[in-house]
Amino acid sequence: MTAQQGRARHWLGSALVAAQFGLLAALFWRALARSVGVSTLALALAGLSVLLAAWTLLHNRLGNFNIHPQPRQNGRLITTGPYRWIRHPMYSAVLLGAAALAAAAPGVLAWLLWAMLWGVLLSKALLEERWLAQIYPHYTHYCQRSKRFLPWLL
Repeated sequence: MTAQQGRARHWLGSALVAAQFGLLAALFWRALARSVGVSTLALALAGLSVLLAAWTLLHNRLGNFNIHPQPRQNGRLITTGPYRWIRHPMYSAVLLGAAALAAAAPGVLAWLLWAMLWGVLLSKALLEERWLAQIYPHYTHYCQRSKRFLPWLL
């Protein structure tokens, strides 16, 4: 990879991370401003999000994964725990948490923000998968036996 390609990767990944956090912030503020009470659905989604994130961290330590879609240098490919079925369990946890925020801030705009976040995370996942396949020769096989965000579905 050339230095120019490395800079382009970094810029693109950074733009996606900024979009991710901007959308999460918008959902948070919308939920905070609009929420009178927290629904059972919002609490259930938030709980699932926390459980999935914790399970993921038990299998992929903080030093091994990156919020940026570009894989860490000297990183390890993890295929145990939630990674056995889902290639991006932290993205799934973020989507569950964001769905909890959208449920707490009823209205079309909240779910539109959630859908935009899903698009950003899908873009990050596609880039990350392409870059991981360049590093790990068996990554393509792993992709064939796992799903991107939801076990057995997506």
